[in-house]
Amino acid sequence: MTLALTGWMLYSMLVVLGLMGLSFLYGLYKALKAGSFSSSLILSYLQDLLFYVFPLFMLSNMMSLDPTGFLLMVFYYLGALGVALKYLADFKK
Repeated sequence: MTLALTGWMLYSMLVVLGLMGLSFLYGLYKALKAGSFSSSLILSYLQDLLFYVFPLFMLSNMMSLDPTGFLLMVFYYLGALGVALKYLADFKK
């Protein structure tokens, strides 16, 4: 199987990864400003990559197995929207 992010799927993945990057940089800035940098900051983002981004890539790779052609795509977009809303809510906190 090859990675096949096409069209809006690519843009939604870029939004998810962009929000994760912005959240990481903001958390890094706050930690360095407070003088309390720890490895848990980096480990939490590696965990988020494993729990949020990796399943999205798995869904995109399973598109060829979907007989309807849209069911897994709907799950992909719902997952990407959920991750984006999670990081937007974290920014609001």
